[in-house]
Amino acid sequence: MAKQKRGAADQDRAGMTGVDRLRLRMSAMINSPKAQSLCQATIWRVDGDSNQAWNQVMGELGETDGLAMTRNEDGTVTLKWEAAIEEGSNASSGDEAYVDEMVVQRIEEQAPF
Repeated sequence: MAKQKRGAADQDRAGMTGVDRLRLRMSAMINSPKAQSLCQATIWRVDGDSNQAWNQVMGELGETDGLAMTRNEDGTVTLKWEAAIEEGSNASSGDEAYVDEMVVQRIEEQAPF
């Protein structure tokens, strides 16, 4: 019975799990204009992130091709990727950079948006 109560506590009113909330937060960090222009984002864990959720999402990111992860001394993780140019665009190297779609797809795979 306690396990059932705990499982219900792991989901908020919208039905999102801790993993879903973490993926959503990381997606926002990665898709921010600054992260996109730098082709990197520093992500961090908050008090509400469970060990299971953090480890699962870190594992997913670690399996993503074209994404380099650096664990920093302060507990943050820096993600770096190569800039990708949108298909059909005449963008030159000086134009706004776009994150590799594989990175975003991996994070958003099960996100509810």
